[in-house]
Amino acid sequence: MKKKALLIQLKAEDLYDKEKVDLETIVVDDVFKLLQTDENGLTTEEAQRRLEIFGPNRLEAEEQNPFLQFLSFMWNPLSWVMEAAALVAIALSNGEGRAPDWEDFVGIVLLLFINSAIGFYEERNAGNAVKALMDSLAPKAKVKRDGKWQEIESAELVPGDMISFKIGDIVPADSRLTEAINVSIDQAALTGESLPQSKKTGDQCFSGSTCKQGEAEGVVISTGPNTFFGRAASLVGQDDDTTGHLQKILAQIGSFCLVAIGIFVIAEIFVLYAGFRYRYRRGLDNILVLLIGGIPIAMPTVLSVTLAVGAQQLAKYKAIVTRITAIEELAAVTILCSDKTGTLTTNKLTIDRNTVRTYGPFSAEDVILLAAYASRTENQDAIDQCVVGALGDTARARAGIKLLDFKPFNPVDKRTEITYREEATGKLKRVTKGMTGIIIELCTRNKTEEIENRLEADVEEFAQRGLRALAVAYEEVDGDDPEGEGNGFELIGLLAIFDPPREDTKQTIDDAMALGVKVKMVTGDQLAIAKETGRRLGLGDHMYPAKVLKEGPSPDSKFRSLDDMILDADGFAGVFPEHKYEIVKRLQGLGHLCAMTGDGANDAPALSRANVGIAVEGATDAARGAADIVLTEPGLSTIVHAIRGSRIIFQRMRNYSIYACAVTIRIVVCFAILAFAFKFDFPPFMILIVALLNDGTIMTLSVDRVLPSSTPDSWDLAEIFAYAVAYGIYLTLSTIALVAIAIRTTWFFDAFGVTLTNGATSAAGNHNDPQLHMVVYLQVAIISQALIFITRSHSFFFMERPSFALMFAFGLAQLVSSIIAAYGDWGFTQIHSISGGWIGIVWVWNIVWFLPLDLVKFGMKATIIKYLRERHIKALAKETAEGVPIVRTQSRVASINESLYRNRVSFIRRAARKVGFGQKVSVRPEELQRFSSIQAARTGATLARHPSRTAQAA
Repeated sequence: MKKKALLIQLKAEDLYDKEKVDLETIVVDDVFKLLQTDENGLTTEEAQRRLEIFGPNRLEAEEQNPFLQFLSFMWNPLSWVMEAAALVAIALSNGEGRAPDWEDFVGIVLLLFINSAIGFYEERNAGNAVKALMDSLAPKAKVKRDGKWQEIESAELVPGDMISFKIGDIVPADSRLTEAINVSIDQAALTGESLPQSKKTGDQCFSGSTCKQGEAEGVVISTGPNTFFGRAASLVGQDDDTTGHLQKILAQIGSFCLVAIGIFVIAEIFVLYAGFRYRYRRGLDNILVLLIGGIPIAMPTVLSVTLAVGAQQLAKYKAIVTRITAIEELAAVTILCSDKTGTLTTNKLTIDRNTVRTYGPFSAEDVILLAAYASRTENQDAIDQCVVGALGDTARARAGIKLLDFKPFNPVDKRTEITYREEATGKLKRVTKGMTGIIIELCTRNKTEEIENRLEADVEEFAQRGLRALAVAYEEVDGDDPEGEGNGFELIGLLAIFDPPREDTKQTIDDAMALGVKVKMVTGDQLAIAKETGRRLGLGDHMYPAKVLKEGPSPDSKFRSLDDMILDADGFAGVFPEHKYEIVKRLQGLGHLCAMTGDGANDAPALSRANVGIAVEGATDAARGAADIVLTEPGLSTIVHAIRGSRIIFQRMRNYSIYACAVTIRIVVCFAILAFAFKFDFPPFMILIVALLNDGTIMTLSVDRVLPSSTPDSWDLAEIFAYAVAYGIYLTLSTIALVAIAIRTTWFFDAFGVTLTNGATSAAGNHNDPQLHMVVYLQVAIISQALIFITRSHSFFFMERPSFALMFAFGLAQLVSSIIAAYGDWGFTQIHSISGGWIGIVWVWNIVWFLPLDLVKFGMKATIIKYLRERHIKALAKETAEGVPIVRTQSRVASINESLYRNRVSFIRRAARKVGFGQKVSVRPEELQRFSSIQAARTGATLARHPSRTAQAA
């Protein structure tokens, strides 16, 4: 009778439906039947058919349509206002016998395109660099198709393929072993376990794990999203659709600017139309001035360019940034959650020389040498490798002896043994090493109760410190028969094996703490091992087992809640992916911005959930895909450079944000008051010129010289807005005073001999004299840009030297502004060139008003800013005392307003698909996986065997 289910149900949902059949527990013969394959593998045609059914053995990354990426920079509320202003200029500025305002329309569109082009260029560069890095990691696989060995892309593996791997290879897909010869698999990248696990026929091997010993063959039972990696990646998918922290800040700053503009636009509508009875076009021009000049249209681009340039600077420290806004969040990180195995430690077992115990006449060095004799020098397992490696010169493991007989480790005896002839004396000797219980039972010579008690105490001490004990015994053999009995084994020593910290890890942790970043260890290893590692690194040993995350603190604990325990803990041991994810999530809920470092697939969910995920050097591509920053140099020292670098970048963004908000206040308040007080109609086109020159100068802030802070940075928007209002009002007064003196008095004309249009010696008769417009243009252009030197410095502006690029751009912009003032005579807008006397007056005027700006800054610090900080500290203390979370970081659920500031807008993509030009855009589903099991095969040395498939009936 045929088992049809085994013959035809080859869909993914059937193959991996646990209720129907569990491929991880059924016997291998049934796996062959279910997968309709055998030890001869699949044919090329069948493999191709299955590839279409199950998809490639990787997790697809989203590809962006470049055109939509470019448009996305014009899709946020700030750009919308500018786009609305363009429509107003071209569509609503008709009537009264005047043509549409083409000049303003073209200028606005040009401004939008320039900003989008700069942001697009910088972001594409960053994205292409990351893509090149990831592409360079894609490996090949050796497979058997149509009965012949061949090398193919590992992505082409399918369920039913036969694979083989040997020592040093990485398992390319989840598989069941059909043959295993002395196989040991390192699953540290998946589970965090330090020691390799022995595997036998019928066991499962996970993709991404490394073969440390032996050779094996197996049948692939799952690929791509259905592997162990894929199951971990499902957690990543939950958190993939997010509004980043920077977008939230952009939303709030944008709202501040929009509200300020909205208030004064409404005021102008009532005052100019209802009060002054302005004609339609005259009032509209005044409103356009507020819309064009008040919107910090360059803000998303400036911040994007600042981050992109920062990403290139971090690359010099071997840190590849895969999510550009993570740089800003790294500056604010307060807690660094780090995996242990391979991250804080080397993931290479080592003999701890300082803790070697001796029980006989041999020294500690002698014990290590004899243990190395009893180790294999080729095809080593992890224990043999670390023992032989402890000699320094591995040749010493066989120097001066002649090997007569060697018994390798096996699961039954749990020890190794060597019989050798000592060349110097010609004597036969025998050494064994292995589990302490086994070795002490073998010992018959010089075994006393005292020795046994000492051994028991030492083993217990090692266990408490998370050190693995390896006992060594020795005997001499009479005669020349290698099989002959010796004079009895004598216990000579006890070796401590552990996974040592990286050389730079302790210094890195100390540096991170000095920067105000708390470090917590989160590992899948045992609690004792975690505590010992924590003590060695100076982390502390307040470590807790993962079960407390589910059970919470015990009733007699000093902690009131699980959140309190997590905050106090130096680390957690025995954790699984969901535990790491939960720890990061809870810390975020308590108002902390978290960074997570890791190197394995088990770290991927927490790497994705964290505000900043950091994949260390040598990480699996599962970790790389989930991370925001990928380190390409060993150790964690790069993180300290990245934190410092991110804080420099943060300072640049903060400086610009204060500047942008101040200019918004300065423009809308200034020109609204001029319109109300003097019926002053400034031409909108000249505000566009100011905006264009400002943008060119401000872009150089991305490389400005600033000092990083010594504590985590945070966006205190109340401070930013307070500074902005103070600066904006002060600059407003500088312009209003200039206009008032020109209109109400003849001082400028009498004192300096200057005139206005047609030789007028007063502006009293014509408040909208074209030359007065030019004077105001030059005054606004100069002092508005000069404000950046105030916002970028913490002390007097001349105490902190700016970058050459900023100084050059500022000087060039002022030269252009002065040339426009001297020669600009454009008929389409209400301006006229002014004399050198007026230009000199404006420059001196601005210098006189600029110098006290530092005093405004210091006055704000001593009063309003001091009050805001004290209020914040009091609120923080109160909420902490009450156990109320300070600020909840809404990692995944954002307000509509915040989501509008995303550069990646999903409904633009949906629209693109509807109109038919988005065919190459792959839309990310909710559970899109961010990393692939095939990329995890980072050495590129994975060997896979694919026998041809034959349908079977049973």
